[in-house]
Amino acid sequence: MHFPAPFRRRLIRATVLAIGTAGATAVARAEIRIAVVGPLSVSPMTAQYATFGEELRRGAELAVRDINESGGINGQKLTLVIADDAGCDPKMAVEVANELARQEIVFIDGHYCSSASIPASRVYHEKRVLMISPASTNPRLTDQGFANVFRVCGRDDVQGAFAADYVVDHKLADRIAVVHDQSAYGKGIADEFRRRLNERGVRERMYEAIAQGDKEFSDLITKMKAVGIELIYFGGYFTESGLFVRQAREYGLTATMMVTSGSFNQEYWDLAGSAAEGTLMTFGPEPRKLASAAQVVKRFEAEGFSPEGYTLYAYAAIQVFAEAGTRAGSSELDALEKALHEGTYETVLGPITFDGKGDVQGFKYSMYRWHDRTYEEICCRPPGSELFESPGPTARQGGLGAH
Repeated sequence: MHFPAPFRRRLIRATVLAIGTAGATAVARAEIRIAVVGPLSVSPMTAQYATFGEELRRGAELAVRDINESGGINGQKLTLVIADDAGCDPKMAVEVANELARQEIVFIDGHYCSSASIPASRVYHEKRVLMISPASTNPRLTDQGFANVFRVCGRDDVQGAFAADYVVDHKLADRIAVVHDQSAYGKGIADEFRRRLNERGVRERMYEAIAQGDKEFSDLITKMKAVGIELIYFGGYFTESGLFVRQAREYGLTATMMVTSGSFNQEYWDLAGSAAEGTLMTFGPEPRKLASAAQVVKRFEAEGFSPEGYTLYAYAAIQVFAEAGTRAGSSELDALEKALHEGTYETVLGPITFDGKGDVQGFKYSMYRWHDRTYEEICCRPPGSELFESPGPTARQGGLGAH
């Protein structure tokens, strides 16, 4: 997302002011300053991403509260700075990253969108700040080879391949359309799906791009009807996918809709209405149903909030940072990097072990189906089992099997 220069400068000043205010009150209270960064804007241009930002903020806030109540890290309390990258805007993400580094933040829980995380990660690498993304799934984030960059979520080459294998193995369709929103996340995962589909001997009938913020899809839907599309794979976020499927049904297109982790949110149904019925969707195993998350989920729900989507991932990222600091006996980057690459970390998501790139070993994806205003897990993990599995000797970095 791009802003006019004067508006962007105002956003930067507002973000820097918010960061500075949080930091000014923090120094007297704590010695370890960390930040959660994501799409926290509420302007008309960026409000569509605020749901994602709330997930990250809520997860980070409760994690910090819990860690501080248990004594902090090596006797030091945490102070959380909340920073806004203005709806995942890449330029804003870089500006915010530089400001956080200037304020000597030692750890970043963020960003949300890959389009923000990838450019911001270069700043954190240069400025020597630890980064653990709870939600950025584009492979480029960790493929850059930065020793200070990790994530607790999966990768799109694994997610896209899982979806393609599901389509082929279950013989869901012959006439398939692949659509993406041109973002680093949306195009990246669509291309991974397409690549795996082609490897399995299936050629898509259409490969199309929309733009983030588009609200009218009649021309594209008409083209799909003309060639008899039976399944649509949509790489992007719920704001566009929800509107797209609603219009598709209004125009009489009955093709199966398959969406990605960017639509793993109740707002997908809110936008699509009953047109969302039957939509297939990929995400990791439902984190709210994990035994390892049960107590934290209860605390969220007691506060009137359901920790949907990446909320528990944001919580887990701070858990990992805190335990790494405890094991290392330090919040210095070199010590943290070494600790993170050694051993396993117990989190609300289950045990996490990082590979050499900073990816979680053995991340597993599941398939969901939307039905009657909610989604249910239909494949491929028994309810309540762990989010991750220990990779065997044939596992590849970033995922399992031949993905």
